[in-house]
Amino acid sequence: MNHITNQKINQVSDNTLVIGVDIAKKTHYACPIDDRGRVLQKAFPFGQSGSGFEKFKHSIRTLQDLHEKEQVIVGFEPTGHYWMNLAAYLVQHDIPYVFVNPMHVSRTKELDDNLQTKNDQKDARVIAQLIRDGRFSYPRILTGVEAELRNASMLRTKIVEDITALKNRMIRWLDRFFPEFHQVFPSFGKNACAILEKTPLPQDVVGIDLEDLVTLYIQVEGLKCPSRPKIKQIQFLAEQSIGIREGLEMARFEIATLLNQYKLLQHQLENLDSHMKELAIQLIDFEYVQSVDGIGAHSITMLLSEIGSFTHYKHPRQLIKLAGLTLRENSSGQHKGQKKISKRGRKKLRAILYRMTLPLIRHNSAFSSLYNYYISRPNNSLRKKEALVVLCSKVLKILHALVNKQLYFNEEAMMNDLHCLQEVA
Repeated sequence: MNHITNQKINQVSDNTLVIGVDIAKKTHYACPIDDRGRVLQKAFPFGQSGSGFEKFKHSIRTLQDLHEKEQVIVGFEPTGHYWMNLAAYLVQHDIPYVFVNPMHVSRTKELDDNLQTKNDQKDARVIAQLIRDGRFSYPRILTGVEAELRNASMLRTKIVEDITALKNRMIRWLDRFFPEFHQVFPSFGKNACAILEKTPLPQDVVGIDLEDLVTLYIQVEGLKCPSRPKIKQIQFLAEQSIGIREGLEMARFEIATLLNQYKLLQHQLENLDSHMKELAIQLIDFEYVQSVDGIGAHSITMLLSEIGSFTHYKHPRQLIKLAGLTLRENSSGQHKGQKKISKRGRKKLRAILYRMTLPLIRHNSAFSSLYNYYISRPNNSLRKKEALVVLCSKVLKILHALVNKQLYFNEEAMMNDLHCLQEVA
């Protein structure tokens, strides 16, 4: 199958049965149409279960026989996670399926009846019509290491979200019972956690000898040398604390519970990062991407977990579009609008690229020179953040070339290939 739009349209011939499926948690709806867009049967339901999938497959075969269709294309929106079970079933039974952009479905549902009506049957019909018009994309089924990395990446995102939520709850606790604590420890490092574990309330440190507190904190696992100056500051602030002094028994229990959960999640995150790195090293991409000075192992792991191997992409423009870094313009007549990135892509991938580009500017002379050129060139100089976004696209292009050509990064070669840098030099 070719990914060119015209050949997508050619995939739907007079021998093709097109079925649009509206995915739901328990009951899906499917609507079959032909290559002319004529509805062959009213949208019918089938369940999210083994028997439901068997019913769906039987309906497909019956429709093919009834309307003399040799080929079939099933399409649905890849929203949520409920589609994954159906997709696995279709792969197992050699039934081809495609994806339809949810935004396209939302914006075309009014074309037929000019109404804002939204229901499962109508959505299934709209999805089928979009497939007939060639407005779909082919899925890339993840296998092996790439599938493991993607699952690990989703798990890591959830763990980080849980850690952030716990930090917010700990901050709320401190705001009530020890609001001055933030003046000494703005974040929850080893010293801060040790103090909260052993002496969480202001009255726990008032009047206690400094060395006794140091001895107490050393008992906490992972803390070898408590900070004496900060302990002194905590004692000084505790004497004039405005923290609440009622309900302290449950307050101690609450902060102890929060700390235990926080340490557990931090430990799980460290183990997960280590395991993800071991998986990423198994991909051939890791070696070539790591040859670029300024890109660390963690950044490479996060990037590969999001896009898989660079060898799956024929052109770097596919990666740029996947990241939502494609430029868009809003112009009409004599009005020329400002160009901005579309952001129609994976925001997580954009965040990874942005965080990857910052150290490149500091530690890689070639990228640093290119960044300085963008912000200081005489014609159409860019603002600093604009230059960073442009470099994100440049990073994708270079990494794509390194992996597909199996080359190691060479700063001198990059400087020589960029004519703009040669002119400046």
